[in-house]
Amino acid sequence: MSGGEDLSKLFPIIVDEKSGAMLWRDLRAITLQYMIPVGRLKRFYEGIASGVLYGTRCPKCGARYFPPRPECSRCGSSDVEWVEVCREGRLLAHAVVNIKPESYQQCEDYVVGVAEMDDGFKVLAWIKCDDPKRLKRGMRVRLEIDKIRGSGILFYQLVPAEG
Repeated sequence: MSGGEDLSKLFPIIVDEKSGAMLWRDLRAITLQYMIPVGRLKRFYEGIASGVLYGTRCPKCGARYFPPRPECSRCGSSDVEWVEVCREGRLLAHAVVNIKPESYQQCEDYVVGVAEMDDGFKVLAWIKCDDPKRLKRGMRVRLEIDKIRGSGILFYQLVPAEG
């Protein structure tokens, strides 16, 4: 074999475009499962199960978090208050996701958006809509609880308000 042989024809080797380094590309699929401790957010999950959406608010600096956080990332306080999140608001921005991460390849294209609820909480969520072209910045939206199709797992989503 000569020194100029293209090794990528013989091995799963690629060349990094930025550095020029040779990289072995493992061809085995990896399934990854992980566990994240959420005990400090138990009230959030209990709320969803009973049809209520909770966020947290820091009484020291006023920062609001949805989904909730057990401490304030702005001032560091761990003395946050649980607050029921208003279910009505306005859409700030949205995007149709058609280039999906590997774990969502089986999903059809979907829409995500950010809404500011009438009580000031900002919510990032999937948007349930038949025609994303109807979505407009500033339009009224509702925050609803539903089940993920085919799984039975509860989640929250934004839905354009009627009218």
